[in-house]
Amino acid sequence: MGSKLSGPAGQGGKTIEQNADINVTPFVDIMLVLLIIFMVAAPMATVSIRLDLPPATPPANPEEVKEPVYITIQDTGSIFLADRQTTIETLATDVCTALAVPTDCRQERVFVRAQPDVTYDQFMEVMNTLQENGFFKVGLLNEDIT
Repeated sequence: MGSKLSGPAGQGGKTIEQNADINVTPFVDIMLVLLIIFMVAAPMATVSIRLDLPPATPPANPEEVKEPVYITIQDTGSIFLADRQTTIETLATDVCTALAVPTDCRQERVFVRAQPDVTYDQFMEVMNTLQENGFFKVGLLNEDIT
């Protein structure tokens, strides 16, 4: 009298098919809520600063761009202004002479370059001398001058 069960017990011989479909409705609902949150929050995260910039004006005489003065410090401690040797005591006056501008020479550009073996105190002595004499537009060059 026994009946054979061809499946899990108590199923009466029927096999169960598994449902592999995923319900995406909750997923879509969550994504839409997040989208709305980010759309509302994004404009609040943007910070705007008002800038009143002056209008761009060309220089008065574009042809008269002055070449800067190059100060070279050698590892022997000697200082050259372009191709002319100078000393630390006369550096400021020699720079003004080399710039040859009728107005304040301290407003012009000055570039300083040094050989790789120049010590820090030699370099800073030149920089401090320029600063003490009012030269604040000083650029440092890093190039091979040997």
